[in-house]
Amino acid sequence: MILIQQIISGLMLGGIYVMVAVAFTLVIGMLNFLNFTIPPLFMLSAMMSWALAKYGLPFGITDGPINWLVAIFIGILITIVASLIVERFTYRYLKNRYGDATEHAIPLVSSIGFLLIFTNIIIIYFGSEPVKFPVPFENVSLKFFGLVLGIPQLASLIISVSIVWFLSYMLKTTKIGRVLRSIAENPDTALILGVKVFAIVPVIFLIVGLLCGVASALFTINYTEVSAFIGDEVAAKAIAGMVIGGLGNIWGAVAGGLLVGVLEVLSIHFFGADTVKISVWGALLVILIIKPQGIFGHVKIGKEKF
Repeated sequence: MILIQQIISGLMLGGIYVMVAVAFTLVIGMLNFLNFTIPPLFMLSAMMSWALAKYGLPFGITDGPINWLVAIFIGILITIVASLIVERFTYRYLKNRYGDATEHAIPLVSSIGFLLIFTNIIIIYFGSEPVKFPVPFENVSLKFFGLVLGIPQLASLIISVSIVWFLSYMLKTTKIGRVLRSIAENPDTALILGVKVFAIVPVIFLIVGLLCGVASALFTINYTEVSAFIGDEVAAKAIAGMVIGGLGNIWGAVAGGLLVGVLEVLSIHFFGADTVKISVWGALLVILIIKPQGIFGHVKIGKEKF
């Protein structure tokens, strides 16, 4: 029973990693570069939500703190806007100036620049120490056949999988989904065929910002403690989950994220918190040796994406 409880807890934690892993998958699969702004985007949503819930809106718009739910919503919107700013300067500007920016390391390096900028702005204004987000409920749970199910954690898992399911459905069945997949296969060919790449690529970054913002909001509500560095740990595990599940496969990212969550909780339970990284990255190494394309990845890398 204890083992089952730990697995359930791991799946709920993995729900957070799932959305971040899918965010990485979208950018790598469609634009062929690793977006290092995903960790600070995750952090930005949490820290801005905390700041708004503690201090309220700036410039005297509010006299004091605002409702925690409104703060969470505004934090997600700020993250989406920040992601679109990243798109403007790490992809569109470089594409205009250098041609196919996806073949250069410049977008990757410029995304690292945004990582440092976002992180240090938060540190300058709010410090680097962890802070507690004011949620009105704690330890709300259900007991089911001797198992304890945290309601916020369960809701997070359901929301995560639902959002990913909707995203997968959109990519496979809608017009914009087909356009996004054509860009993933070959952006130059898509441009020749009449696809307005510059109008569609921002949609990818909007989705990335939304995924990071919602994942961060769920993390903040569940674990309440946030800091300027929370995005680094979550993103590292999400990358591991993405690779374990298979690059370019959304449901592979889901499976990998959930598996990483379970591995983390089981490692803490059996061996202590210090062994988490060994377990997660050890599993990644084993998967890469046995099946380099990941559990659900394709043998032909870059083909049949999403």
